[in-house]
Amino acid sequence: MKKVAIGALVAIEMVSSFFAWRDLARRSDDQVRGNKLLWRVFMSLNPGNSLLYWAIGRRRAESRNSSL
Repeated sequence: MKKVAIGALVAIEMVSSFFAWRDLARRSDDQVRGNKLLWRVFMSLNPGNSLLYWAIGRRRAESRNSSL
């Protein structure tokens, strides 16, 4: 049972890392908190850091209807 849980966590982290790297590549510098190169290095150092990118690294898109 432990091997299944660890395998599932590894798979989730791999998917999260892939999408975090893709998102980081597609975003402009002003849509990312901090330096994009530093985020790449930070995510490479520890696989769990891609979750931090999702939580705090991205700036939220401005609402198109903010003047309403």
